[in-house]
Amino acid sequence: MTTLLVDTPHGPARASLHCAHEPRAALLLGHGAGGGVEAPDLVAACHAANSVGVHVALIEQPYRVAGRRAPAPAGQLDTAWLSVVDDLGERWFDGLPLVFGGRSSGARVACRTSVEGQAVAVLCLAFPVHPPGKPEKSRLAELDGVEVATLVVQGENDPFGLPPSAHHREVILLKGDHSLKASVGDVGRFVGEWLDRVLRPLD
Repeated sequence: MTTLLVDTPHGPARASLHCAHEPRAALLLGHGAGGGVEAPDLVAACHAANSVGVHVALIEQPYRVAGRRAPAPAGQLDTAWLSVVDDLGERWFDGLPLVFGGRSSGARVACRTSVEGQAVAVLCLAFPVHPPGKPEKSRLAELDGVEVATLVVQGENDPFGLPPSAHHREVILLKGDHSLKASVGDVGRFVGEWLDRVLRPLD
């Protein structure tokens, strides 16, 4: 693993690189609002991606690197993320297709930036469709705005809601809640199978 700091307009972000042999693509994964990149589902996705020939960068947003727990506004998160994408794309992943992803808040960032960042696919772990108990405050438009192949892995008892499938969006429901800890082995299996399938036309 290689860890490096990446300058962004909102302070340094941290990237932990987990490299695959003979890479075919790179997967950038962001963390949840109050958690870090050591979340079990992110770790499972990282191992699964490496196993099918995909580099992984686990990205820590500047507010986390600075030691703050409260997340930055969405605009700052997106700007910082795209700065990291540009930097890693040039320095480490030159010529490789980029897959964006993350859990919860990180999944939202991946969706919102997928078009501008030219992601070839998007991976959402525990996408927060709405705040718990507030279905009227839907964030589904962020997911609907993605124009490429998308995988959503969701706990069937997630209080943040369950997104519907769509023509380029697969939704996998697993036992458990928003943490996905109850089915972390299945998270890795489905992520690996999906990555292998969606990247095959690009090989």
